[in-house]
Amino acid sequence: MSHHETPMGDAEKRAIIVRMFAALEASDFEAATAEIAKDFVQEWPQSGERISGSEHCTVVWRNYPGGMPRMTIRAIRGSGDQWVVESSIAYPGGRSLAVSLLEFRDGRLSREVDYFAEPFPAPAWRAQWVTLDPAMVQA
Repeated sequence: MSHHETPMGDAEKRAIIVRMFAALEASDFEAATAEIAKDFVQEWPQSGERISGSEHCTVVWRNYPGGMPRMTIRAIRGSGDQWVVESSIAYPGGRSLAVSLLEFRDGRLSREVDYFAEPFPAPAWRAQWVTLDPAMVQA
């Protein structure tokens, strides 16, 4: 950052996240990578995959079988360089809930780690201690 630049605020970082998710859903890969670092890293720990570089991310996203799934942001939390996005992802064959851990460096997204889980019915054994909110798994 030069001495003329001001640090990026949380509202700006939140807006970058929203724009990136919207661009991915629209399959606008140029817009999706517009505010990520060239050395951006995306990781999917459940499959052990790491995509290194914004260009490789674009290739993976562009070649997603059946096109990019529909992503609905449920919540965004964070400040500074550390952010968490909760989302629901609709695939042609089903749906997953996801948590994405995002990191900024020098005002650009530099790292994303995504965790995915399929919704499951609430077990009856704990019904007396919990409330059931079907909207949580429907979004």
